[in-house]
Amino acid sequence: MEEKAEPRWLGREETEIWFTFGTMVTSLPDALDAQLQRDAGISFFEYQVMSMLSMSPQHTRRMSELAALANGSLTRLSRTVDRLNKRGWIIRRPDPENGRYTLAVLTDAGWDKVVATAPAHVEEVRRAVFDPLTKAQLRQLRDISTRIGRTVHPDGCLPTLPEPDPAEVAVRDTRP
Repeated sequence: MEEKAEPRWLGREETEIWFTFGTMVTSLPDALDAQLQRDAGISFFEYQVMSMLSMSPQHTRRMSELAALANGSLTRLSRTVDRLNKRGWIIRRPDPENGRYTLAVLTDAGWDKVVATAPAHVEEVRRAVFDPLTKAQLRQLRDISTRIGRTVHPDGCLPTLPEPDPAEVAVRDTRP
């Protein structure tokens, strides 16, 4: 019979790091969700879904891709899209390139909701994440997050931001 190896217990400093990291990982989404609920009447996940669509070409994505981008299961995304559809912000349609897939499309009303919601949300993200850190710490945060992401996604399928629609970037970049 094979002996079990002794667990690699965390030392005092590692325990402190794990505790503070865990607190941040659980409290940051709660803070962002509270801000979005208060200011826009939507959840953080709903905003993530609409935001990912707003940055996609023609404001359209396959549901499976959108679930990965928003870091949610296809089931959770489907329920969320149903709610957003009832509010007139997203519609579904078959993928004309492959009928086995369903596309999620941000409507004009959905685009307007993202545009109205984004300023306060970005300010909260800046307040909670960017403002307390130096530029060097932000680069470290990106690198650390990437390394951890690769560990929890060993298949190499780390979600990446969609390339923005050039027409939308041109409009956004000309705003005062």
